[in-house]
Amino acid sequence: MSVERRLFFALSLPAKLQKQVIKWRADNFPQDTGRPVAAANLHITLAFLGEISELKAEALTRVAGRIQAQKFSLCLDDIGHWPGSGVVWIGTKRAPNALLQLASVLRSHAARNGCHQSTLPFHPHVSLYRSATRPVAIPPATPNWQLDAEEFSLYESTYERGRTRYRCLQSWPLADVPAT
Repeated sequence: MSVERRLFFALSLPAKLQKQVIKWRADNFPQDTGRPVAAANLHITLAFLGEISELKAEALTRVAGRIQAQKFSLCLDDIGHWPGSGVVWIGTKRAPNALLQLASVLRSHAARNGCHQSTLPFHPHVSLYRSATRPVAIPPATPNWQLDAEEFSLYESTYERGRTRYRCLQSWPLADVPAT
């Protein structure tokens, strides 16, 4: 019997940025906003794979290792609330092309390997709260944090003792911008 695991490709947030986001969130939202995402779980999803077999995970891991993508920086300068999904998020108003290309390549390979991909456009964001189904007062601005992406990773999502936990399974470096 094949065991399936819930996997996704993502960009992680450095520990220092995680702490800044958590403090800012605590200072700007009431406690009853929704279910806060744990600091260690803050990330930008590039491609959600879903519940997949070990064989499919191995194939996608091999593909990820062959991807040649460039390092990039993005500014977390946008904020919003999706009432339908109950997510309060921070994101970027202008996603760098390198980020969009990386997500597109990963999603394309995931789809070719039988992983359903959303038909919604890619919207890079960090989920701050889940289950925020009531109206949420959105702060007028974010602190405009910079995220320097130097690698992307494959994560496993597990549910243990009433908590969702993300565990990094493997990471791949992004390349320096070629000299011109």
